[in-house]
Amino acid sequence: MEYVTRIVIIGGGPGGYEAALVAAQLGAEVTVVDCDGLGGASVLTDCVPSKTLIATAEVMTTFDSSYEELGIIVEDDTPHIDQAARVVGVDLGKVNRRVKRLALAQSHDITASVTRAGARVVRGRGRLEGLQAMDGSRKVVVTAADGTEETLTADAVLIATGAHPREIPDALPDGERILNWTQVYDLDELPEELIVVGSGVTGAEFAGAYQALGSKVTLVSSRDRVLPGEDPDAAAVLEDVFRRRGMNVMARSRAASAKRVGDRVEVTLSDGRVITGTHCLMAVGAIPNSSGMGLEEAGVRVKDSGHIWTDKVSRTSAPGVYAAGDVTGIFALASVAAMQGRIAMYHFLGDAVTPLNLKTVSANIFTDPEIATVGYSQADVDEGKIDARVVKLPLLRNPRAKMQGIRDGFVKIFCRPGTGIVVGGVVVSPRASELIHPISLAVDNNLTVEQIANAFTVYPSLSGSIAEVARQLHTRKTAGEA
Repeated sequence: MEYVTRIVIIGGGPGGYEAALVAAQLGAEVTVVDCDGLGGASVLTDCVPSKTLIATAEVMTTFDSSYEELGIIVEDDTPHIDQAARVVGVDLGKVNRRVKRLALAQSHDITASVTRAGARVVRGRGRLEGLQAMDGSRKVVVTAADGTEETLTADAVLIATGAHPREIPDALPDGERILNWTQVYDLDELPEELIVVGSGVTGAEFAGAYQALGSKVTLVSSRDRVLPGEDPDAAAVLEDVFRRRGMNVMARSRAASAKRVGDRVEVTLSDGRVITGTHCLMAVGAIPNSSGMGLEEAGVRVKDSGHIWTDKVSRTSAPGVYAAGDVTGIFALASVAAMQGRIAMYHFLGDAVTPLNLKTVSANIFTDPEIATVGYSQADVDEGKIDARVVKLPLLRNPRAKMQGIRDGFVKIFCRPGTGIVVGGVVVSPRASELIHPISLAVDNNLTVEQIANAFTVYPSLSGSIAEVARQLHTRKTAGEA
């Protein structure tokens, strides 16, 4: 009788379900243990819902900011855009119902794909039981919602349990006025005055979206600028756009507490100032879902932050146990989680595998304009981690941008001084998530600026700016400029 390798995956997010598809395709017996629905937070409460909400905001922003310049006439009695009333409005209840509907549909599609591939899906919470057995197997105990338990035997276990919103003890969400990012989709009416605490990626995305939808937004940032971990030029563009559109951006302001006072919320800052609004969104980071899983007892090394330590092929410190996604703290990106999960299965099942290379990861912030990055960053260059030449070209010079009324944004490329090999890039523009791909291909395949410059681009197009930056880098290289 032929032996079949048994794989148990705890968590059905991108790291988990992508791993399940790979393992099933490679002939393993796969069980996915999940308590919320396949797709995880990425599909149900985070990435898919937020980007669906942002899609509506994007349409409104585009129309509000450029309809007059482009010669569009609104044939009704709507007051001029400079007056109090807006040209377009939003039914937030309808938007949020669409958000939830699309998220559930995506989850159902993923479940169908995983089961069609031959994997079994078990609803419940999984935990490791003890150390590895003499035969190399592991035990996973699954607790269902009704308290019943099932014990699974696995040759390898993948932990992909994700993370949940971090909470401030004196600013606990109530789901009505004080919210975390999983609760905003229950709102039926647009917040009149929204305070967003936290200026990282999540805070910036929601602040920009609700500002576009019509809320009066105050963004509380504990740092000198929004998006403190991102490219400084990109962050400066976005902050300027936020302020220009009427957002109150409060830099160097740390929130100490938030409390509900009737139908309003009071947020007290660490310096004693108090700001008020109708709603408050807490976007202050995430906590890995690693507690109560028997990890330490099973020999899995957990960092002080609660994240699971992994190497570049997703192995933990315990034999036969792998981990992927936000629970590892590597990169809070669905694409990285999926890659970690796939790599784990390729490695354990003996297929060819390339270790995770974070310097080829492309990422996008879905603000307006979007901010997309790949490879080495400006900080890496400034700190001397890599020797690179940099050229930045504003989109204002791009003919397609002029036609579309795009004023904000740029393309920036980093390349090695001797060879001209592209090692990184930043795009700030509408649909930057699409425009970053050619730079990602260049980084991943060690292409040179000369190769990018010599490739045809459509005229006119925003992608023409990528080729133009490459030409400038190539010209400076051949001219001997350092």
